[in-house]
Amino acid sequence: MLRTTLIRLAPAQRAALCAARPRLVGCAFMSTTPSATPSRKHEALEQPAAGPSRLSTPDAVSTVPTMVRGDWVLFHPVYTTAEMKAVEVLHREAKTVPDKLAYGLVRLARWGFDFVSRYKHKPMSPAGAAMTVEELRKAGHLLDERGWLNRILFLETIAGVPGMVAATLRHLTSLRLMRRDSGWIHTCLEEAENERMHLMTFMTLRDSSIWFRALILGAQGVFYNLFFLAYIVSPRTCHRFVGHLEEEAVLTYTRCIEDLEAGRIPEWTDKPAPGIAIDYWRLPADAKLLDVIYAVRSDESTHRFVNHSLANLEAARDVNPFALREPDMFTKGRKIAFDRDEAERYVRESHSLMEQKKREDA
Repeated sequence: MLRTTLIRLAPAQRAALCAARPRLVGCAFMSTTPSATPSRKHEALEQPAAGPSRLSTPDAVSTVPTMVRGDWVLFHPVYTTAEMKAVEVLHREAKTVPDKLAYGLVRLARWGFDFVSRYKHKPMSPAGAAMTVEELRKAGHLLDERGWLNRILFLETIAGVPGMVAATLRHLTSLRLMRRDSGWIHTCLEEAENERMHLMTFMTLRDSSIWFRALILGAQGVFYNLFFLAYIVSPRTCHRFVGHLEEEAVLTYTRCIEDLEAGRIPEWTDKPAPGIAIDYWRLPADAKLLDVIYAVRSDESTHRFVNHSLANLEAARDVNPFALREPDMFTKGRKIAFDRDEAERYVRESHSLMEQKKREDA
């Protein structure tokens, strides 16, 4: 797994890599075409581009198509094909009362959404194998393209809330108490933006109705405020809630992948990947929507692992073990979380790697 930035350093440890920074920055924006002379560069800047202004184009991804696209978002994983296929559907058993409460709320939320959207997962029966896609949809065995999009869009509008709430509250706490946050804020912000990018990707497939947007507006307003109050009371329970929520997200995308690969969503069989997805996950130019869904599922698996791991820590005093680096997808996709001892060992390994890097660069 490649991260768009491989390592983040604490202030006392930045000096070791400062010398390499200009080279890295230069590479990130290196042109794929032969460099122009200085005079031609100035001419290109002075002449306005034909067509609509880039400043008023809401779906613009890269304003300089001939250049390698640099980081225009926060840190996020970029996966290999093998890593995307390594994700498994996992569930963490709730043992304590707060954990059972968190899991119960997630199950209640899923039941409510299934009821409103009239969806109920039905295992494929032998008789169903002989039915056409239309017959299966009428019998309630399958969702059509619109049904899948409704579920995904609604899920992603809600999933982007917890990370921002957690980051906001921890940011304010750090300011109020005038102390460092130990790396939690950045990871929470990464999660929030990553979920938002999922929404931006699937929004390119269709425009939502006014009724659907109103539903999202109400749900987001209620959920944001409830999660805000809950995080003040118990950050650990909130991270456990998000971990269970991401378990459901991984399950949802796994079922979508299974239906798509079995030809049960014919509208998406050969659908090209949206340009924003190709740019964000560094997908091949000929990538399909199936590749995008695999990448999204891998992201949800990362959030599942990270939040369950954070819920195993003491939010007020423990260091975020993922502030410096993250495990590969073979770990995050097949392991539900780090317990506290594993998280501590992982932090020690991260510091050892940094010390080794400093010695090599000395």
